[in-house]
Amino acid sequence: MHLYGLIGFPLGHSFSSGYFSDKFKRENIADSKYENFPLPDITGFPELVRSLPHLRGLNVTIPHKTAILPYLDALDDAAVEIGAVNCIRLEGGRLIGYNTDAIGFRHSLETLLQPHHRHALVLGTGGASKAVKYTLRQLGITYRLVSRHPQGPEDLAYGQIDQAMLEQYTLLINTTPLGMYPAVDTAPALPYKYLTARHFLYDLVYNPAKTLFLHQGEAQGAVIKNGYEMLVLQAEAAWTIWNKP
Repeated sequence: MHLYGLIGFPLGHSFSSGYFSDKFKRENIADSKYENFPLPDITGFPELVRSLPHLRGLNVTIPHKTAILPYLDALDDAAVEIGAVNCIRLEGGRLIGYNTDAIGFRHSLETLLQPHHRHALVLGTGGASKAVKYTLRQLGITYRLVSRHPQGPEDLAYGQIDQAMLEQYTLLINTTPLGMYPAVDTAPALPYKYLTARHFLYDLVYNPAKTLFLHQGEAQGAVIKNGYEMLVLQAEAAWTIWNKP
């Protein structure tokens, strides 16, 4: 039996567990199992791995995507640049870290990108923004980070976003948990009235399928997309990594 799983805390009803369990049934993959491994403290990671002799791969979610790095034997190039790992392959006793969030985000984003989407506002500066920033650099899209407490000299506060700025920055990406169930009545504090059909709003949140952020963009004619396809694509990318020769 090949074992795969998810580490993080808390896990609750994780996307990965349900997705892979359904995948194994749908594709008649009889020799594989996927489990959640709640890990409150990353220091418990080595013992967890030692206790699972049939383990072949892991997904990593909050709060361990960065904290896991010192426990790995190697990283692929993208994970090094991103500075975060959400996928681990066990290979000959070694733990190799990857970031499939970037893969999923890029392929999900590209399908709706237009030539005028060359400047982005990335809402939030937490761990979820790392793969987004990496992908935008790969695509040649310039970006500014927006948060409640800007840190870098180029970062913006929400109160600085005005009509003139939104005329230039037509791609808006929410990497914060604002609007996620159960707090569905929350959204990044933006002047949504200045959005137009030229804007593309992408929300990494997928539950609910249409957050308040997306609702307000749609009301102004903007193109919208949630993070569900990104999750599916990153999960399939992880499966490929775990099972490559």
